[in-house]
Amino acid sequence: EPNMKQVKLGKTDLSVSIICLGAMRFGARDSKELSFQQMDYFLEQGGNFIDTANIYAHWYDGGVGGDAELMIGEWLKARGNRKDVVIASKVGFAYQDVEIGTSAKQIEEECEKSLKRMGIETIDLYYSHNDDRHTPLEESLEAYYQLIRKGKVRHIGASNFLAWRLAKANALAKNNGWEEYCCIQQRYTYLRPRVGTNFGLQVAVNHDLEDYCRNEPVTLLAYSPLLGGAYVRDDREINPNYLGPDGKARLMALHQVARETGWTINQVVLVWLLQHSPFTLPLVSAGTMEQLQENLTAANLTLRPEQLQRLEEAGV
Repeated sequence: EPNMKQVKLGKTDLSVSIICLGAMRFGARDSKELSFQQMDYFLEQGGNFIDTANIYAHWYDGGVGGDAELMIGEWLKARGNRKDVVIASKVGFAYQDVEIGTSAKQIEEECEKSLKRMGIETIDLYYSHNDDRHTPLEESLEAYYQLIRKGKVRHIGASNFLAWRLAKANALAKNNGWEEYCCIQQRYTYLRPRVGTNFGLQVAVNHDLEDYCRNEPVTLLAYSPLLGGAYVRDDREINPNYLGPDGKARLMALHQVARETGWTINQVVLVWLLQHSPFTLPLVSAGTMEQLQENLTAANLTLRPEQLQRLEEAGV
């Protein structure tokens, strides 16, 4: 009986597997067959945490947004396993005729649409997909609180927030007796972005956020941990924002540890996220079943303290 370790998100009682399955391509780039196969396999391996968003995946040919949620809904209905899965979805980015932002109106309307598409009564974890600086934090937090009171959402998370904004939001929530953000999902991988790098609306983890998550009961989650396959594929370039002397030194350390352990580069990256401080829960999405198997194996691998230290200290 494969059993993936579980952790609690933040201060909540929500137990999730230490690897989360990203459903970004389901129903848009990935067929129903492959999407179902991946979700089935993930559960067989002891995973229980599936991540989607209202906008997934309007950027693929044939995708319109809501595609992934509809596919998850079909799968939940076919398998009758709603109680075995922790479902995360998000609101905040623009798609179809929906504008960017987390106004109270937007949060309420998008939550209803997501619930309907997935055929469920409650979203276990509902994220602010971005930090909307045009809407007061109080407005968004109160809207989430109302959804929680109605039983439509269990807990809330943040994504693409700076540490100080997250701290401010959680202080406001605490003062008002509302739900606090229990986790932060950010762009994060072993390679470090060069100073001053801007990924547009995607916000990468920095020292401030690491420090915050080490000291506060807020769980850190990593999206794009494998850089879309760029670590291992000849046809994909690593984003130049990660290269330079520091990146070069860290790539050398990665390759060295991969050779010593016999693991793939991607596995080393995932194990590093799981083992270093602050503990980081990676999201994985895979184009093939083989890639998914390789990624999920990382949940049961352990770096020796000396290898972890070498990875930590690599770079300039």
